[in-house]
Parts: sequence; structure tokens; C-alpha cells
Amino acid sequence: MLTLLQLSGRSLLTSRTLQTVRLGYYSTHMGKRVAVVLAGCGVYDGSEIHEASAVLVHLSRGGATVNMFAPNIDQMHVVNHLKGEPSEEKRNVLVESARLARGNIQDLSKLSVKDHDAVIFPGGFGAAKNLCTWAVQGKDCSVNDEVKAALQAFHGEGKPIGLCCISPVLAAKVFPGCEVTVGIENDDKYPDTAGTADAINQLGCKHVSKSVGESHVDEKNKLITTSAFMCNAPIHEIFDGIGAMVKDVLKLA
Repeated sequence: MLTLLQLSGRSLLTSRTLQTVRLGYYSTHMGKRVAVVLAGCGVYDGSEIHEASAVLVHLSRGGATVNMFAPNIDQMHVVNHLKGEPSEEKRNVLVESARLARGNIQDLSKLSVKDHDAVIFPGGFGAAKNLCTWAVQGKDCSVNDEVKAALQAFHGEGKPIGLCCISPVLAAKVFPGCEVTVGIENDDKYPDTAGTADAINQLGCKHVSKSVGESHVDEKNKLITTSAFMCNAPIHEIFDGIGAMVKDVLKLA
């Protein structure tokens, strides 16, 4: 019986210790105000839904207050996600992003850097089609004016910027010399990483190979990136990698 009580006491102590560690970490980041910028709704023409959701879950778990934004512009095009083919529809990025935000979203033009401690851009083709033109022009793309202004504003104030999947190309285009990751080069699990990394390097930036569960922190520019669905990985690994990115964003906020 004594042995059982001792074991129970150790288990209780371990549980309490873990709770204290968790509460200590999250209380440190309580009150952080984070802007999340969406690019529509759906992987092929908007924000990747699982990535956006993972960002929001990890921010919630980290005790952050979140405001969501999207540019009030037409999508580059609309893709039928069942067929994987473009359709003749026209859709608005802000209106479509409102689906992900449960209606609680604002025009990107209203984003104030002074009201936020950090900003995060989930991935999905919308980041490369609606927030910039990378999907069709690669390294010669242009970045939406409001997106560029938001990135420059947070960078200018020394506030962290989180990006995942393909969205790190936004930073590569706006901040010459920065460091980002879009996965591991020359690895079959990351089929599009090598070409994207090469374009990033050609822009004068540095691509850093990181696995799907890791984030890369560019301390100088306060850029935190992770590959997410640039990797053909199980969804829980994508979720964990985004968690690492969010955690590093909150540490720097």
C-alpha cells in the first residue's frame, strides 16, 4: 500500500509539474494580439483550410487574441475543388475568407500594426495567386500592395511575421536577404521544395532546409517559417509543424 501511495504521489507530482510548465508558458504569452491574413477559402484558390485552422488552434492554446483580415479583391480565379479544374465563377477574397473566419473578419486595409504584436500568413495556393502572383510569375511576381504594406509595417516595427507552406515566398519577395524554409530540398516527400527554394535563393534570400515538424527562425528579420503542406506528410505532422511556428512567433512577440 505504501508503495502504491508513493507511486501515486509521484504521478500526481509529475502531473502537477507538467500543468505548471504549461501554465507558465501560456501565461507568459497571454494577451498577445495576433493578426492572421487569409487569402480565400480552399487549397487550390485560397487559404489552405487545415493550415488556417491549425494556426488558430495553436494561437488559442497559446492564449493569443486573434483578428483576421483579407484583401477585398477578386480571386485570380476559382477552382472546382472536386474536379481540380478552374470554373467560370468569380469570387471575392474577403468574402470567401469570411467562411474560415466564421464571418468575423476585416478588410486588410484596416489592419493596424500598432494594434497587433505579430502577424501570420497561412499557406494555400491563394497566397501565391491572390496575395501575390508567384503562381504564374515565380520570382518575378508582384505582391499585392496591401499585403506588402502589412509585411513592411510589421517588419519596420520589429514585430514577428509567421508564414507557412508557400507563403514564405511573400517574405522572400519583400525582404531581400531574409531566411525562410519551404521544406527539405531534393527529398521526395517535398516535391515542390527544390524549385521554390531555387527561386528564393535567386531573389538573394537564403533557403534553409527544415523538416515538416520544424520551424525556421530568421532572428534578424523576425521571420518564422514552416513547410506545412509543401510536404506530403500526415496531417498531424503538418499540425505539429505549424504549432512550432506559432510558438516561435509568440516567443518573439
